[in-house]
Amino acid sequence: MIIADRKPFEEIKAMVAPFNRILVLGCGTCVTVDFSGGEKQVGILAAELRMARQLEGKPLETVEYTVQRQCEWEFIDPIAEMVRGVDAVLSMACGVGVQAMAERYPDKIILPALNTVMMGMPIEAGVFVERCAGCGNCVLAITGGICPIARCSKNLLNGPCGGSQNGKCEVNPEIECAWQLIYEKLKSMGRLDVLLEIVEPKDWRPAGGGGPRKILREEVMIEKVEV
Repeated sequence: MIIADRKPFEEIKAMVAPFNRILVLGCGTCVTVDFSGGEKQVGILAAELRMARQLEGKPLETVEYTVQRQCEWEFIDPIAEMVRGVDAVLSMACGVGVQAMAERYPDKIILPALNTVMMGMPIEAGVFVERCAGCGNCVLAITGGICPIARCSKNLLNGPCGGSQNGKCEVNPEIECAWQLIYEKLKSMGRLDVLLEIVEPKDWRPAGGGGPRKILREEVMIEKVEV
């Protein structure tokens, strides 16, 4: 899932400073699960903003709402009336949701309350780690299901850099060396021979090097009929 983190409060407060009535809009999917932009976080942020503005003598009116997903028209179209009734929308979605709102409501100011950080997963309560870089060319089949692009600090594809110590990364000793993990995993499975194959230099174009990416699924596309 997409992991996000709330922007510093002072940054958010400065963004909404010109406005008197805003919609604080949460998203009910990824950012609800990672506790950054769900219904509860919408309520907390709206309350913080109202209190801060009250202390400054410039009251702020907030409308609070959370849609199931901000990244799909079918979920943000129904809130058109709500959007029209405010000066700006403070989106608590990831960057995709913020841009979807900005595209669907081009005349409305859409502000991001979160920083989109990564694609990851929770490994324990309150701890989220990166697991996918969205590079567009998955190599997990030959790395024991451990991604060297997302989890190796140097994105190496043909083994470790040699700088790790006791299984820890030399760039960040708090994280485990991805290639140590890959080696141990393949060894436990009797598949170390996989490492003998040299992986060619990575083609980064599918990772976004060729510009914004697009996926077409013709089986679900609706054919346009000329009239």
